[in-house]
Amino acid sequence: MGFKQHLPVWLHDWLDIIVPFGQILLIVLAAWLLRMLVRRFIERLARRYTLPVEAVVGGRRVTAFLIFFGALLMILERLGVSGTVLWTAFTGFAAVGAVAFFAAWSVLSNIFCAMLILTTRPFRLHDHIEMLENGEKPGLRGQVIDINLIYTTLREPDGGPTQGTTLQIPNSLFFQRTVRRWREGPPAPRRPPTQGDPLDI
Repeated sequence: MGFKQHLPVWLHDWLDIIVPFGQILLIVLAAWLLRMLVRRFIERLARRYTLPVEAVVGGRRVTAFLIFFGALLMILERLGVSGTVLWTAFTGFAAVGAVAFFAAWSVLSNIFCAMLILTTRPFRLHDHIEMLENGEKPGLRGQVIDINLIYTTLREPDGGPTQGTTLQIPNSLFFQRTVRRWREGPPAPRRPPTQGDPLDI
């Protein structure tokens, strides 16, 4: 305030415009720099853990949205918007987000499990795996040909009526079942039991 009194009178009105405008520019610049830093951090994580492109793009979009949304709230506050209005808008947005989160819980759990699969590496692309119901009963098996944010795709083994088909298994199921993994070569195809097979007794 004392600094303003030492300036010419004709500059007082301009200061009321220049100061908020300068603050807004600083907020935008800080948001842009923060976004660049977060983007580089995500790229380093992607290179280190070989994350899929979908996860990298999704991470960039979510962080950019949060950063610029926070910057927008700060800019509106500098423009004289009431803090109560901003808080009400934020809580309303958070409530809608929470409802959407619970509505899409199954999708989000698969995305989270995809991150765990890609970081903990229980299996990798081109591995041959089998998902067991229990220790003895055979389950779904095949070669891993794709891992995305929702599904892991298996190519079923050759031989039998399922030859040439693929299975799309939700990622969350791999954390509810026992997974058998072959590191070298595909497993031998199952031989269907015949009438004289001892297993039929």
